[in-house]
Amino acid sequence: MINLSNNKILKIKKYAAIDIGSNAMRLLITNIVEQEGKESQFNKSSLVRVPIRLGQDSFTVGEISEESISRMVDAMQAFRLLMKVNKVEKYSAFATSAMREAYNGKEVVDIIKDKAGINIEIIDGKKEALIIASTDLHHLLKSDKTYLYVDVGGGSTEFSLFSNGRIVISKSFKAGTVRLLNEMVRDVLWQEMEKWVTQNTKDYDEVTLIGSGGNINKLFKMSGKLQDKPLSLIYLNSQYAFLSSLTYEQRITELGLNPDRADVIIPATQIYLNAMKWSGARNIYVPKIGLSDGIVKAMYYGKI
Repeated sequence: MINLSNNKILKIKKYAAIDIGSNAMRLLITNIVEQEGKESQFNKSSLVRVPIRLGQDSFTVGEISEESISRMVDAMQAFRLLMKVNKVEKYSAFATSAMREAYNGKEVVDIIKDKAGINIEIIDGKKEALIIASTDLHHLLKSDKTYLYVDVGGGSTEFSLFSNGRIVISKSFKAGTVRLLNEMVRDVLWQEMEKWVTQNTKDYDEVTLIGSGGNINKLFKMSGKLQDKPLSLIYLNSQYAFLSSLTYEQRITELGLNPDRADVIIPATQIYLNAMKWSGARNIYVPKIGLSDGIVKAMYYGKI
């Protein structure tokens, strides 16, 4: 608690979110600044990403391997210590499609609780979409515009349609980058996604995409654009063609991509491109938000 010169009291809370995805695990530590008469601010203090690709286990053989469990325990023990030294007062840990579909997912949750002291909740696609949708977007959403929010993960893709500043409908599909790499997304699922997007956006004159996820964040960073500027459909198409023309090794050595990013960035771009084409969107905005941000805000506002 800090006393300001104008006698207004400033409070700073520390919350943390753990996102256990199909391609990586993340710990986000956020400073929540409260000041009388002002809207609470959410400032990122620290973000740690560990590239444990659980989806490779879960989607191909149906279980989390012993090696992955051991790495998860190590990561969670490290996350626990990081939260302690940062004096985090509240946290939530959510696991998505990889843990959801592994037959030993609940067993892994118990092991981590026992060895790392972290409680993990395995959530379904609907709750994942709702948490992501609870992310603070009001600074980006214009009341007279329509937006399709697309979050591409390793195991699933979440769509949320916003109009007049409010969420209209959300849907989760089992089409993520790790599944696509393993050729596990059939044509019928692509058709279902296309049908859902076209049907839910056809009554709106103009739709703009909002993209979240590590891959679109990387594409945006590579573009060199300012944060409030969108990527165009033409630009995304050219980047897709460029990335596809390079080998996996070239994407690492020439573009400096992390090994666990260099392969999934192409199928992720494909999903964003299709979403733009299906909805008729010409531009995609890329705010730095995602499931972790949604978890922090949902905790703060008592939604979870």
